Amino acid sequence: MARSLWKGAISFGLVHIPVEIVAATSAHALDLTMLDRRDFSPVGFKRYNKSTNKEVAWGDIVKGYEVSDGSYVVLSDEDLRAANPEKTGAIDIHAFVDGGAVPLLYYGTPYYLVPGKGGDKVYALLRATLRQTGKIAIATVVLRVKQHLAALLCIDDAIVLQTLRYADEIGATDALALPAAGSKKAALTDKEVKMAMALVEGMSEAWQPAHYHDSYREDVLALVQKKIKAKQTRTITAADTSAPAAPSGKVVDLVALLQQSLGKRPAAKAVRTRAPTTAALPNSAAPAPAKKSPARPASRRKVAA
Repeated sequence: MARSLWKGAISFGLVHIPVEIVAATSAHALDLTMLDRRDFSPVGFKRYNKSTNKEVAWGDIVKGYEVSDGSYVVLSDEDLRAANPEKTGAIDIHAFVDGGAVPLLYYGTPYYLVPGKGGDKVYALLRATLRQTGKIAIATVVLRVKQHLAALLCIDDAIVLQTLRYADEIGATDALALPAAGSKKAALTDKEVKMAMALVEGMSEAWQPAHYHDSYREDVLALVQKKIKAKQTRTITAADTSAPAAPSGKVVDLVALLQQSLGKRPAAKAVRTRAPTTAALPNSAAPAPAKKSPARPASRRKVAA
């Protein structure tokens, strides 16, 4: 079984469900080591005291909250737990909302909730209730030293805790240069919209997360093997100094591009990317798989490329 990251209980009304939080995802990033280009020795980092410049062992490090320049209140792990024992040991459910009511922009990291000792029946009760009502639970939970807003939802037989962003953590779109509704520059014809919809329809399929994987990581690892075979393990590839091509200013026809796209519809498995973390969202909120975006809508009138 996966290692437990947190132990506590789900709490709503008078119901108490002992649970543990375990990781629901794992990252497969490229593990690259930083090297000194002069002799290719690994580069290390040290924790050091900024007053004495001497290295500090992990056992001598404590956490502090800065109250003024150079003045700190020291907080131990026990202090952080004692500040509010109820909050640090509970997943407090505040409300139940429709499964598709929370925009995807709010969703963060998913975790599995596993019933603790004696919690199987009440866990199953909450799971059945969420399924039959089509609701998700909105809750708060303290993980490490941050209180998270979270959604509790059902995926197969598991209750998933999906962290949510607070409203003030999401940037406003007011200052973005977005095409305004009714703008002449972005005016669309019925033909353009219908052709774009036909392209989307032709590329639509059931969500199959196993079809997508990190092809960039695979390509880099293939390059590593190629360099090993060629005995180029310590060869630095020179950077490409050629200037990027300037925009041609060529005029393109959006309808012509859409027609070409419809004629050269990509195969269902042509694009492979890593499956997004939103795979753990409820069915009503799950996004459709994106492969290649259709051409950006614009007026049928000639536009600059």
